[in-house]
Amino acid sequence: MNAEPLTASITLAGGCFWCLEAVFLRVQGVISVESGYSNGQVARPTYEAVCQGLTGCAEVVQLRFDPQQISLQEILEIFFLIHDPTTLNRQGHDVGTQYRSAIYHHSQDQAEQVRAFVDRLRSEAVYDDAIVTELLPLANYWPAEAYHQNYFARHPYQGYCQHVVVPKVEKFRRTFAHRVREGAL
Repeated sequence: MNAEPLTASITLAGGCFWCLEAVFLRVQGVISVESGYSNGQVARPTYEAVCQGLTGCAEVVQLRFDPQQISLQEILEIFFLIHDPTTLNRQGHDVGTQYRSAIYHHSQDQAEQVRAFVDRLRSEAVYDDAIVTELLPLANYWPAEAYHQNYFARHPYQGYCQHVVVPKVEKFRRTFAHRVREGAL
C-alpha cells in the first residue's frame, strides 16, 4: 500500500498570478498550484472586483508541495527571484493592491521560517530598496475562476504571456535549472 506523501502548503502573492503559476508549475517538488485571491475583505471575490480594487484581495497562488523534495526556503528563493519585493502594490506595469508582494503562511512554524528568511535578505542587503513583502496568516482564500487556472499553458502566445510571463519562466530555468520539473516545457 502506497502512503500519500507528506505535503505542505503556502500562499504567495507577487503580482499577476499567471506569472507565479507558470513558474511554480515547473518546480520539482511542487505538487499543485492554484491561482486565487486572499487576504481581502470580500468572500468569494470575482476577478473583476479584485481588478477594480474593491475587495482588498491579492492575486495569489496557493502551492502544495512535498517538503521531502523541496524545502520552504527553496520555494522562497524562487519566489524572491521572480518578482520585485521592493515595490509597493506594483509589479512592472501591473499596479494596484491586488499586485502586492505577500507571503501568507499556513502555520506558526511556517511564519517563523518566512520571517527568518526575509530578515536574512534584509540583513544581507540583497536589495537596494526596502523589502515591502507583507507577511501574514492566510485569510479569506478563494480560488480564481477556472479560466485563470493553468493560464500560461493554455495561452502561451498571448501578448502579456510573451512579454511578462515568459521572461520570469526563463529566469527561473536559468537560475534554478536543477529544480526544473522533468518534462516541463
